[in-house]
Amino acid sequence: MTVTGVDIEQFMIDPYATGIQRVLQYLAKCWPKDTDAVFIAPFEDGYGLLAPDQAAKLLSLPFHHLEPNQDLRDVVSAFLAELDPQRVDEGALSSEVSHWLLPEVSYLPSVLTRFAGMADKMPTTMIGYDTLPMTEPGNYRFVPGNAAWVSEYFRRLATSNNVVCISDYAKDSIMQRLRRDPALPITVAYPGGDHLPVRTGEPPARPRFARLGTMEARKWPLQIVNGFVAALDSGFEADLLLLGNKSASDERINARIHDVIDQGYPVRWIQGAGDAEVHDEINTSTYVLSFGVEGYGIPVLESIRMGTPVLYAGTQPAGEVMEGKGAKFVAVDDEAQVASVLKDAVNADSLREIRFALNPNEVPSWGEFAEAVAQAGGSVRDAKALI
Repeated sequence: MTVTGVDIEQFMIDPYATGIQRVLQYLAKCWPKDTDAVFIAPFEDGYGLLAPDQAAKLLSLPFHHLEPNQDLRDVVSAFLAELDPQRVDEGALSSEVSHWLLPEVSYLPSVLTRFAGMADKMPTTMIGYDTLPMTEPGNYRFVPGNAAWVSEYFRRLATSNNVVCISDYAKDSIMQRLRRDPALPITVAYPGGDHLPVRTGEPPARPRFARLGTMEARKWPLQIVNGFVAALDSGFEADLLLLGNKSASDERINARIHDVIDQGYPVRWIQGAGDAEVHDEINTSTYVLSFGVEGYGIPVLESIRMGTPVLYAGTQPAGEVMEGKGAKFVAVDDEAQVASVLKDAVNADSLREIRFALNPNEVPSWGEFAEAVAQAGGSVRDAKALI
């Protein structure tokens, strides 16, 4: 019998409502009942082992609204203690599991050292995410002195027994940029969008465009904001809603958004919103904009599930999955084109066409994604042969 050990130390250190941590949340919620797994976190002077249903509660905490100045790391640590997990020493950890899964991007020495130790004893699987430093260098800020551990993470991604990628784009990046051996198993499984109930809100009388996600440069927040300003300056009337945390890599992006708001343009910026607030805001928007480079793009699925169509541009795997089912590709290369796209999108014919095609029931399933990850660990005989 295969027992998968799912390492969630990275979550404990950095527990925020990211797309990657949405994947962790629904891995736990939807882990197949006929496949054994324990979610493993540092606890006291050893490790705490959580059943998937316990882990799901812990991993869901970042997606609830927090009080101002509340440190989510303290909340998560306290909740882990309340769950009273089974505790094991480091020496006994490998006897509890027969397959090791690293479900997050992590440059933590403790996580990667543990992974290396487990790789000597059992099959390993990693989830392949997002962009790489070689494809989107502006998105990455590495702590000085940490380069060796960054390199170790990507080396492990290239050599792990199994890799399950969230998109063909992520798979191609790993194969081409990291030069993973084609003989090693690597598959694609789409993260889901069916964690939300189907909602069918009506668009507001005044057009409102929403953008959901952090303000990193690769997601084109400045192109969207500047294009929106250009459209308004030409007489267009609409609102823009930004839902997501500030850029951690380029303070100029944050400053520009604040400047536009201070000038009186109809732009709102909500940071730290819980799921309920996000859902209400998206469900009452005319469109969601998903521009730039995404390894996948769960907000595209969430928006369509909530009855709001999506305009996408750039590298958007989830947009491609939902093309013609509520997502529409638009050619956008500069801010002038953004302004033109926004104005064209709200004419009656365009809006009627995309809303008619929108199908919330076509979004990928979390159950199927979790099954694919679990199956990677089920191929123990094949994986062991590769060690």
